[in-house]
Amino acid sequence: MSSGDDDPRAALARVGERFDLNEYEIDAYLAVLGHGQLSASEIADRTDIPQPRVYDTVRSLAERGLVELQESRPIQALAIDPEEAFGDAYDSLEALVSGLEARYTEPARETGAVSLVKSRSSILRYIEDVIEAAEYELVCSLTPGLLDRFESKLAAQREAGVTVELLVTPAAEAPDPNVFDYLSVATRARARRGITTPVLAVADGNYSTYATQDAIAWDGDRYGVVFNRSALGFLVSGFFNTVLWTTARTLARNGFEGAFPRRYASIRRCVKNLAEREEGQGDLYATIEGRDILSGERLTVSGEIVGVSLASDEQSAALDVETDEGTVSVGGRVAALEDVEAYEIYVDRGGVLGNE
Repeated sequence: MSSGDDDPRAALARVGERFDLNEYEIDAYLAVLGHGQLSASEIADRTDIPQPRVYDTVRSLAERGLVELQESRPIQALAIDPEEAFGDAYDSLEALVSGLEARYTEPARETGAVSLVKSRSSILRYIEDVIEAAEYELVCSLTPGLLDRFESKLAAQREAGVTVELLVTPAAEAPDPNVFDYLSVATRARARRGITTPVLAVADGNYSTYATQDAIAWDGDRYGVVFNRSALGFLVSGFFNTVLWTTARTLARNGFEGAFPRRYASIRRCVKNLAEREEGQGDLYATIEGRDILSGERLTVSGEIVGVSLASDEQSAALDVETDEGTVSVGGRVAALEDVEAYEIYVDRGGVLGNE
């Protein structure tokens, strides 16, 4: 076996040489592999290789160690066990990967507030990164294939107490709730029709990625957008809450999971939880990190929650907090009717609050 310290350039050259097969070589090799032994004329009959090119083709395969030539009349090409034929390629690949890993420098992913990514593999890495980054709240819109890919990651976040709202699209391909345990990976799960529904993930309301289903299906002239822990992530979260989630059918739901303290990036999610809790459970208090909607000044508001409101279509939500200076109305991002635009809401029992 080649050493991991081998020159990556040499390893890459060896791998490229072994796998750099032209169309005729590929067809001839597969034909011989499928029959065990073929003459040149038999290969020509079973492929589109012109008769004059067959001899050169099988001799090239023999030089690469992929077939064995039996010098008879006619010449026979004998298949070689692929494990033997490609054994050195395994070693070369291992050496190549080791050498490249030694040179690999992980790219910085937070150099800008907004990044465009074109590679399908990069988009998938960012989706995984967003899922793992969530500390208390995660929303995802995934295809059934991506749900399968990230199932264990989502389950781990649920186990850690993260609230997960999951949208699966297209609905016709979503796993049957009688077969798939959605509540193992999500607090609430819904399905939405159509491949026009984008793929997205938002962690704690600010770190997010967004892409079309086409960009996930194959590499091409399509892009994904990443908001690198930027306040602009609320655009993706707001789109999810108001456009996608409200037009999807329910697959499974846990309802309010009970215990406080709890943190929220979405005021809609906060208000829905407050409305779902059982009566007689005592007073609740909130600490809100946000901005004054008139001055834009950053501020912190703390006090008892004395009122909540949620539109029937869930397009708007607000809560009222009784502070030492009076009642303050709190809305979500880009609030206009309330006093405060909330970035993060911390809810607990008792009168003394602080972010955890």
